[in-house]
Amino acid sequence: MKASFASPTTDMSGHFNRMKLYHTEWCPECEAVREKLAELHLSYEDEIVPDVRPFRKKVYDVSGQYYVPVLVHGETVLTETSDILAYLDNYEDPGHPSGADRQEISNPPSSSLDERNH
Repeated sequence: MKASFASPTTDMSGHFNRMKLYHTEWCPECEAVREKLAELHLSYEDEIVPDVRPFRKKVYDVSGQYYVPVLVHGETVLTETSDILAYLDNYEDPGHPSGADRQEISNPPSSSLDERNH
């Protein structure tokens, strides 16, 4: 399930919604997303999910599937690593330098250990 790229949304109090990343500790694709979030100094909620896919109820509830990583930001739900990385590359966090002011960062190479292959 892919979602369109959306602008940051605000909650009822006017605060920007915080990103939430669903992931496992061992997944190389998840690690690539966590590294990108760290490189960009973006704040996010960290949700470690069970290793066994059928037990990932929270992942399924937000995305309609069991694979990780999943990034949720407001109404935006991204389930593909490449889409998540592109979203982060284009995201402008209020209070942080805009994408134009950031140093160019290349996407990490795709891993042959994609979580979907296990």
